[in-house]
Amino acid sequence: MSSYKPMEDGDKPAFSGKMFACPNKGHWVSFQLVDEFGDGKPYAGLAYTLQDSAKQQYAGVLDAKGFAKIEDCYRGPVVLTLDRAYAGGEVVYNDLMIRKSYPLPITELQVRAEQTRFFHQDGFPVDNNPALKAGDKFIQVEVRDLVKRSAHLPPPVIDRKYPPDDILVRALDELTFGPEPLSPVGVGLLSNRHTLLQVRPLRAFRPMLSTDDAFSALNLYQLAIMANLSYSDFGQNPAEKPVDSVSFPLDPSVGNFFGDALSNYRESWKVDSSQSPVHRYFPLYEEVPYSKRFEILPFDPMQYEQNKPSDTQEHPANLHFFDDASKNRLSGKSTQAFITHHDEIILIAIRGTLELSDWWRDADAAQVPFKEGKGKVHHGFYDAYQALKKFIQDYLFRFYVGQKIIISGHSLGGAIALLLAEALRCDETQKYDILLYTYGSPRVGDATFIAAAEPLTHHRMVNNNDMIPGVPAPWMNARRSIWIPGLATLFITNPVLGILIFVAGLVRVGGDPYQHHGTLHHFMPVDFTRKEKSSILWNPGCASIEEAACTRALAKDGDLPFRGGFIDQAMSLGDHSIPGSYIPFSWATFRRWQQTQETNGTVVTGREYELVAAALETMRTKVQDQGKQTRNTQRYSNNDPEYIQTVTDLNKESQNLLDSLQRLKKQNERHLALVDVYGSAAQSPNLEAALHRWKGQRENKLQVQIAMIPQQDDGDLMFASRIGAPHTLDIDSIV
Repeated sequence: MSSYKPMEDGDKPAFSGKMFACPNKGHWVSFQLVDEFGDGKPYAGLAYTLQDSAKQQYAGVLDAKGFAKIEDCYRGPVVLTLDRAYAGGEVVYNDLMIRKSYPLPITELQVRAEQTRFFHQDGFPVDNNPALKAGDKFIQVEVRDLVKRSAHLPPPVIDRKYPPDDILVRALDELTFGPEPLSPVGVGLLSNRHTLLQVRPLRAFRPMLSTDDAFSALNLYQLAIMANLSYSDFGQNPAEKPVDSVSFPLDPSVGNFFGDALSNYRESWKVDSSQSPVHRYFPLYEEVPYSKRFEILPFDPMQYEQNKPSDTQEHPANLHFFDDASKNRLSGKSTQAFITHHDEIILIAIRGTLELSDWWRDADAAQVPFKEGKGKVHHGFYDAYQALKKFIQDYLFRFYVGQKIIISGHSLGGAIALLLAEALRCDETQKYDILLYTYGSPRVGDATFIAAAEPLTHHRMVNNNDMIPGVPAPWMNARRSIWIPGLATLFITNPVLGILIFVAGLVRVGGDPYQHHGTLHHFMPVDFTRKEKSSILWNPGCASIEEAACTRALAKDGDLPFRGGFIDQAMSLGDHSIPGSYIPFSWATFRRWQQTQETNGTVVTGREYELVAAALETMRTKVQDQGKQTRNTQRYSNNDPEYIQTVTDLNKESQNLLDSLQRLKKQNERHLALVDVYGSAAQSPNLEAALHRWKGQRENKLQVQIAMIPQQDDGDLMFASRIGAPHTLDIDSIV
């Protein structure tokens, strides 16, 4: 018979392998997770883990009010984490967690926080939560404070009045038994206190876009801003070979716009370093769960092997941003573009002409075969597309899951965008759904290319007297070795000799004529008085409008171009500026269409119709007079093929001008539906809130009569154009 007495129940814990005996036991910890309205229901049922300095873990789930209490625990601080992986059935989250490239460690806590809303419309933190009095201590937490992997989450850039107390976690490390410190992940809580944790909602802004192929004023405005953003740097710090983390402090920059401002629920208006706060252009933003924002991919060397420092290291800058300038300085190449996506859209924007190397590419207008499809295209533009091709293909291979691909570009960027869009459309391995908007784009290909690309949806914007869409002219095959010296001579030494050399370089030798692709949408400024200027966007359908700049630049006086016209048009390059002209005109159109839809008015007012119709009639009369003069020549009487063709072309243009008058009349009678203005976004449940927020900005508050173009203040550039100041011509300028 044993002489030992049975162990008392109170002594048994000292010999348990699950829990250490401690004289400081018998204490408690309680806490509650709430949203910014003081409601704990969004966090009901969440699994949590508490760990004390003795490395004891207490696991459980929050009750229906987001509350939990641990009894009989070790005295002192404990660390709270809520790191259980999401196990629900929402496709968006499941797809992100299992995607082949950069799968995201999404937790149940993240998903719950994405379903909550901000108390304040601007996302400013709530310091006086309705549930504040229910706790002994109140702290404001981010999801990243409570989970192990947080590189894919927004950084806590918002100043918090009641931040987590990091000293508690450090103190717990000092009290921990054993050689290994505790993980720094989690939020420290004190025993014998009830702590209220207010979780910041995980919401983001994203530019609202229509996925309809039909033209919409929304996409016109939004994609003009995206095209302008493509001129900015990516703004990542460090730019190359990061070690632990990256940030995007440069404002404006592509990285700051998508990876910092919008992901942190801040409306950003600055996409150009020269923008003035006097005239801001806010995109129309919709509020979405954080996981549905336009994504900037995470950087976490601990989680992703490809992020570890190496010769092939990946990081956000080289995944989202293409710039081959530094790689090819000696070869005169400088293509720049950005790409990002969410579950419904992949967005690509391509930069236009900015650097000397871009002008070099613009000038290389010899025609080469378009290997991805049919026909021949501009060699310089095609070379730029080829540089960009692999970058886009790699991104689509990783992140394309059937989204709409929306592409925009200005100037040279528009030309490259067309080649990219058509190459993707011709890809037989995928059925890409592509929508293209370009601004001030030059011609890209010959008639064969244009005919083959007809199925591609392309909305092509041309502003007033922008001469860039007029080149390359149908008869051009610009040999830059000839015309660049000619252009230099034109402005520096001998103007007459320069013009002769310039034109000789532009004359196409062989090949088919260059043609335009896409549906033309033409901005026509209408000047009523010195202070009243409106802008009509319409589809004229005649070369006399679109080619006005080029026609006057190359109008013949005998055998020589009319030099005064060329100089005059060169001095009005502000019409080509994306920040100085295309964005303000797009804003004016967006406001005009909004007001037309809201008031059941017509797209073109009666006064505008009178002015423009009169100008078109004058132009048609001039074309007819020119035809009569040509027919009265001896060479026409002798059936000279050139003169016969000239009369044929003039007759055709006269008919086109008549057709344009009819098109303009329809605009004078046209009423708009919500879908005309916003496309597929008209059906979005987010539209009303997005418009309320957008119209709350000072620039968009007033009902502007006939959507006046924003005027430039004295001494202030609303946007500094990279190639010229904003320029609005009187209606008579088209004739």
